[in-house]
Amino acid sequence: MAKSTTTLFLLSCSIALVLLNGCMGQGRMREMQGNECQIDRLTALEPTNRIQAEGGLTEVWDTQDQQFQCSGVSVIRRTIEPNGLLLPSFTSGPELIYIEQGNGISGLMIPGCPETFESMSQESWREGMERGMRGGRFQDQHQKIRHLRQGHIFAMPAGVAHWAYNTGNEPLVAVILIDTSNHANQLDKDYPKRFYLAGKPQQEHSRHQHRGGESQRGERGSGGNVFSGLGTKTIAQSFGVSEDIAEKLQAEQDERGNIVLVQEGLHVIKPPSSRSYDDEREQRRHRSPRSNGLEETICSARLSENIDEPSKADVYSPEAGRLTTLNSFNLPILSNLRLSAEKGVLYRNAIMAPHYNLNAHSIIYGVRGRGRIQIVNAQGNSVFDDELRQGQLVVVPQNFAVVKQAGEEGFEWIAFKTCENALFQTLAGRTSAIRAMPLEVISNIYQISREQAYRLKFSRSETTLFRPENQGRQRRDLAA
Repeated sequence: MAKSTTTLFLLSCSIALVLLNGCMGQGRMREMQGNECQIDRLTALEPTNRIQAEGGLTEVWDTQDQQFQCSGVSVIRRTIEPNGLLLPSFTSGPELIYIEQGNGISGLMIPGCPETFESMSQESWREGMERGMRGGRFQDQHQKIRHLRQGHIFAMPAGVAHWAYNTGNEPLVAVILIDTSNHANQLDKDYPKRFYLAGKPQQEHSRHQHRGGESQRGERGSGGNVFSGLGTKTIAQSFGVSEDIAEKLQAEQDERGNIVLVQEGLHVIKPPSSRSYDDEREQRRHRSPRSNGLEETICSARLSENIDEPSKADVYSPEAGRLTTLNSFNLPILSNLRLSAEKGVLYRNAIMAPHYNLNAHSIIYGVRGRGRIQIVNAQGNSVFDDELRQGQLVVVPQNFAVVKQAGEEGFEWIAFKTCENALFQTLAGRTSAIRAMPLEVISNIYQISREQAYRLKFSRSETTLFRPENQGRQRRDLAA
C-alpha cells in the first residue's frame, strides 16, 4: 500500500511539473521590456471605444493600458441585435470567445475542409446547379454550422475566418479575448489586426483610436476588406463573374459597418439545435464522399464547450458556489491556442480562497452581480481592492495573490488565462500552501504559538470555495 501511495504521489508531482512548464517557452513570444508587469495600481476597466454598426455594437478595451501590455492580450465585446449578421473576418492571433447572452449560429471557413452541410445528395449536385441557373430553387453546400448558446466558450485558431448570426429575440453578446503575444501572431503585438472578407468596417484597434469615444458606421474612411485593394478586373476574372459583382465585393459604397441586418432572416443548412450529443456523434461517422482525411483532425475538431453548465463544475459547494475549468484536457484544441478559461459562481458573501496563478495571467470579466477583489503584488502591496461589476474586467498578473468575495447579490465571472493548462495554488483551505507546511514551520515564520498555528492550518476544511464566515460560526456553535 505504501509503495502504491508513493507511486501515485510521484506521478501527480510529475504531471504538475509538466503542466507548470507547458506554457513556458514557445507559446507566448512577447519580448518584455522589464516594466510591463511592474504594476503598482490596477483599476476595473471598461471599454474605451464604441463602434456602432447597422446591426450591432463593438466595444473595445484600450490595448495600451498597462494591464493589457502586461498580459499580452486585447479584449472586445460584441453585441449583435436580432437578425444581425457579423461579417466574416479573421485575426493574426488566436481568440477565446465567451457567449455572455443570447443564441445564434456561426460558420468557420477552415482551409482544406469539405463542405459537409448540403441541401441535396452529391449525385444531384450538378443537376441542381443547372436548375438554379435556369431560375429554379438554388441548392447549396457549405462547411459546418455551429450553434452559439449562452455559456459557450469558442476556441478560434489564428487566421480562421468566421461569421456569426443572431437567431434569437434578444441581443447576442460575446466577450472576445485575442492573444496578441501568441507565437501565431507575427504582426503588430500592440494593435491586433482584423481582416474582413466583406463590407467596409473600420479597424477595432488602431494607433489613432480615441479614448472614451463612439464611432458611427461609415464615420471613417480607413475601413475595407481583403478585396478592396485588388483590381476590379482581377476579382472578376478570379471568380468568373461580372465586374459589377466584383465591385460589390469591394464594398466601396457599403456603410453598414461590421454587423449588418438581414431583413428576412438568414436561411442556411443546419441540423436542429435540439439534436442530442449522441446523434451528433453518429452524424460525424457519415463522412462526406469528397472527404480528404483532414476532417478527422482539424475539420471535425471540437471547438466549443458550455462552461456555464452546473453539471460540469470541477469544484462545487451547495453553500458557496462552483468553479469550472476549461483547458486542453477537456477541450484539446486549447493546446494549440495556449489558452484556457475558468467560470466562477459565488453565492451571496461567499469567498474564493486566496490564491495565485502559477503559470498564467488571468483576465477576469464580471458576468453577473458584483464582487470585491483584492490583488497583491510581489512587494506585498495592495494593487487592487475594489468592486468588480458586470461588464468590467481586471487583469491579475502571474503570481500576484488574489481573493474574491461575492456581494449581497452573488458574483459570476469568466477568467481567460494565458496558458492551456493554467494552475493556481490556494493560500488557505485544505489543499493550500499553508496546509502543506509543518506546524513548527508555521509557528516560527509567523511568530505564533503551536496552538495558533494549528488553528491557522486546520480551521478551514474546504478546498477552494468558502461559505460565508457567519454560516461557519453557526455550524460550529450547533456542533458544540
